[in-house]
Amino acid sequence: MTEIVRDSNSRKNQSEAAMAGGFSSGRFSVAPMLDWTDRHCRYFHRLMSRHAQLYTEMVTTGAILHGKGDYLAFSPEEHPLVLQLGGSDPAALARCAVLAEQRGYDEINLNVGCPSDRVQNGLFGACLMAEPQRVAAGVAAMKAEVAIPVTVKTRIGIDDQDSYDFLRTLVDALVEAGVDALIVHARKAWLKGLSPRENREIPPLDYDRVYRLKQDYPGLTIAINGGIKTLAEARSHLQWVDGVMLGREVYQNPYLLAQVDAELFGDLRSAPSRHQVIRELLPYIERELAAGTYLGNITRHTLGIFQGLPGARAWRRHLSENAHKRGAGVEVVEAAMARVPEPELDYS
Repeated sequence: MTEIVRDSNSRKNQSEAAMAGGFSSGRFSVAPMLDWTDRHCRYFHRLMSRHAQLYTEMVTTGAILHGKGDYLAFSPEEHPLVLQLGGSDPAALARCAVLAEQRGYDEINLNVGCPSDRVQNGLFGACLMAEPQRVAAGVAAMKAEVAIPVTVKTRIGIDDQDSYDFLRTLVDALVEAGVDALIVHARKAWLKGLSPRENREIPPLDYDRVYRLKQDYPGLTIAINGGIKTLAEARSHLQWVDGVMLGREVYQNPYLLAQVDAELFGDLRSAPSRHQVIRELLPYIERELAAGTYLGNITRHTLGIFQGLPGARAWRRHLSENAHKRGAGVEVVEAAMARVPEPELDYS
C-alpha cells in the first residue's frame, strides 16, 4: 500500500473534508441494482437509515422520454436519492436530467459500468469507457442544464483495455467536463464471454487502483464499490477514498443499514429493531395495495430482514408462499412476522 498512498492520515483528512463539502450522503450509498432497487425497495431501505444515499435502478433515457410508464416516480421519504441514467446521447441525457431535477431528485448518475449485452446494444454502460469524449459530452450537457450534482459510475477497465492510463484518459475527460463525483467499481468488465453476474464476481478486485486514482485526483470526490461486505470494511476504505457503495450485501442482509447512521455518520439516535422496521412498512404497504400494487412486489425486498435470527426461514417461507396470492394483504406480513420471536430489545 505504501507505494500507492504514503500518508493515510492525509488521505483520511481529505475524505473528511469531502464529507463536510457536501458528499456526506455519498459517504455510504446503496448501489443501483437492476430489478432490485425499485421504489418499494428504496422505501424499505430508508426505514433503516436516514443518511445512506439511495439509487434508482438504471433507467434509460429512451424509457423516460418515450416510455408509457412513469419511470421517475418515488416517495419523498427516499431522499437523498440519485437517478441513475443509461444513455449516450447528450441531448437526451440533458433532457432527462432536467426532468429529474424538476421531480426533485438530488443527483444524476450516468452508468458507465454495466456490461450486459442488452446495455451494450443500446450504446450505454461499460462499453462507453472506450469513448471518453462521448461520456464527457453527456456529462457536460447535463451540467449545463441542472444545478444538482452530476456523477458517473464506472469500472476500472474493459476487456484488454485495463491499464491505469486507460482509466485516467476517461477520468481526465470527465474532470474537464465538470463531473461532480466518480463511483468506481474496482473490477474491470468483460464485454463478451461473461454474464452480468459473472462480471460482478470473476474479474479480480483492484482496490489499490481506486486508491491511486484518489491520490492522483485529490480534488475529485471518489467512492469505491465492489466486494465490500461489512461496515468494518467500509470504514477501512474510507481512509483512502471519500465514499463507499454496497450492493448485494445490503440487499441480502438489509438490516446492515440500521447500523450505518451510527457507525459511518455519527448519528447515535436509536436504530429501529427489525420488527419495528416491518411495522413501519405496513402503512406503506396498505397505501400501495390500495393503488393496485401486488403485495409480493413489495415483500420480495424484505426477505432478508431477519437473517440470522430464529424464525427467519419461516418468515421467508410464509411470504414466498402467500404474498403472491390474489387479495393478499398486510395480514400476510403480520402472520409471517409472528413466526419470528421478538426480543425485548433487538438492536443487534
